[in-house]
Amino acid sequence: MLRVRPIHVTSHLDQWSRLLTVLGMVKTVDDGEWQEFDAGSGRLALRRADPGSAQDGNTLFGVEVGDLDEFARRTNEAALEAEGAAGAEGAAGAEGAAAAVVDADRGRTCRIRARDGFSFLADPAAHGANCADADPALSVVAVWFTEDTAGAASTLRSIGARPRPVPDNDETADFTAKNGGVLMVRPGAAPGRAGLGFEYSGNLDSLRTQIESAGWDVAATEEAFGRTLQVPSPDAGTAAHHPALWISGQRPGI
Repeated sequence: MLRVRPIHVTSHLDQWSRLLTVLGMVKTVDDGEWQEFDAGSGRLALRRADPGSAQDGNTLFGVEVGDLDEFARRTNEAALEAEGAAGAEGAAGAEGAAAAVVDADRGRTCRIRARDGFSFLADPAAHGANCADADPALSVVAVWFTEDTAGAASTLRSIGARPRPVPDNDETADFTAKNGGVLMVRPGAAPGRAGLGFEYSGNLDSLRTQIESAGWDVAATEEAFGRTLQVPSPDAGTAAHHPALWISGQRPGI
């Protein structure tokens, strides 16, 4: 299995919890310092941070899997195949990933390292299917920013993510996970930086009304490939700059 599940680290856990509930997500895990919310597609974890700490307001790119050892084996096998295919075609540097099962602060996990130096965790899923009460139109989106977009895309293919069409044939790449959620690769100068957002396949105007009725400000932007709602981040009051949380209308046919 493969499910998108980024981790957002924040000192504003209660505010995030309220906003995610307004978006139609359902809290499925809560141990005080760690919470998990299910969308119709994908999952988001919140981890408490001390106010003003270096991690406060940061998002960690991440996924959930079933059997860690089997996932690591398949990921490394797929990366070697990609390397071999690239070599046969005379291309350079197409290795996908190096996966290793390790012990982390929350237990056994699998660390995936990409060729740009970025690494992320594939954690064992705490529970299986997404909550049936979550809004089925909402998908969690995790974004990987890197100068090596081709290498990041190769890594995501190696972990079993499924490519989907993107509007422009540029340095961007989009993927879906078999068990829910969207993974995006976008150009960026800082390896290891991750972003968080959502896609919505339902009526964005209705969602906007739902968010505003709960007391949140919402801005809407018209883009070449659709509309996006922007909601102030609950982290906006911290010292670091935190962009608005975005919810994009899902493009037809993807």
